[in-house]
Amino acid sequence: MEARAPGRDSLAAVARDVVACAACPRLRRYCLAVARRGKPEHKGWTYWGKPVPGFGDPRADLVVVGLAPAAHGANRTGRMFTGDSSGTWLVRAMYRAGFASQPTSLHRGDGLRLLRAYLTAPVRCAPPQNKPTRAEIARCLPFLERELALLPRARVIVALGRIAFDVCRRLLASRGADLRGARFAHGASYDPGSALPVVLACYHPSRQNTNTGKLTEAMLDSVFERARAIIEAPGPRRARRRPPR
Repeated sequence: MEARAPGRDSLAAVARDVVACAACPRLRRYCLAVARRGKPEHKGWTYWGKPVPGFGDPRADLVVVGLAPAAHGANRTGRMFTGDSSGTWLVRAMYRAGFASQPTSLHRGDGLRLLRAYLTAPVRCAPPQNKPTRAEIARCLPFLERELALLPRARVIVALGRIAFDVCRRLLASRGADLRGARFAHGASYDPGSALPVVLACYHPSRQNTNTGKLTEAMLDSVFERARAIIEAPGPRRARRRPPR
């Protein structure tokens, strides 16, 4: 990956680098194979089939970190949490909490705007069986690291699932946070201090979790209500960190 001089990076540059990435041959083969094969219910779609960049407001107070694009969701539409049931659940909850302009996320031209929020993931290509390898996560992680550095207003990170939580914990540790005792549990909240974002742990709104009742709408709403409360709370944490120069 090309190194960027301090102050020369941007979310647009990260997006371009994500889309051009070919670092994980297994994932690229899988995404392209899914795009060629498609799915009967999506007949007529031209699949995106490329790595998927983050999406949202560059002035985000909230960063939502998932796992990876869904094979027939973001790998089809080209936008995080768009076109699948996970996106339906997530964006509906974000809309109710005031972080999205509408309750639906169908395709890139559907008019959805995120309001002081940003959606991203540690892995940018759809992995077979939703299981990226450790090496694939490690190769992709610098993209997320760059995004977080370019979102200096962020006060809350909602980590969807254990992998997202562990990744965020490691990235914040590299910035001086002490989260060694933090463990993933739905609804858990960890404040690293030092003006770094609070991390809220949440079950991923995958079909497996929502169909079985492991994650309910009320449970998801409670996480985003907590995020809203932290963002709106008065006090020293409202001081904004300066963007990188």
